Amino acid sequence: MSTIIASNISDGTTSVPSTYVVNGSAKAWVNFNGTSTVAIRDSLNVGSITDNGTGDYTVNFTNPLSNGNYSAVGTSQRFTQTFGGIRSGTQLQTFCQNLAGNQNDVDNINITTHGDLA
Repeated sequence: MSTIIASNISDGTTSVPSTYVVNGSAKAWVNFNGTSTVAIRDSLNVGSITDNGTGDYTVNFTNPLSNGNYSAVGTSQRFTQTFGGIRSGTQLQTFCQNLAGNQNDVDNINITTHGDLA
């Protein structure tokens, strides 16, 4: 494996310190269908989704994060709340609830994580 060392990265117009790219870019993200047969539509560093039951999913990372202390943000459609549960360097469990607090399956779920890769 080769290593490129640079203090700044530029597109020819704008320049940013390379630490923004290394430390600030998403380490994993996924858009998936959470109804019927759960399926990933598109992703980065997500190998699979586990359907744990109604409104309960586990996102399994292809390359692990260094620990469970990463930032995770989730969105879903149809006025549901999405929030993370159990997390480790290899996975994140997420739940979708309606506004009444009942877990429900959702068509379109998006999860993004920021942290350090192991």
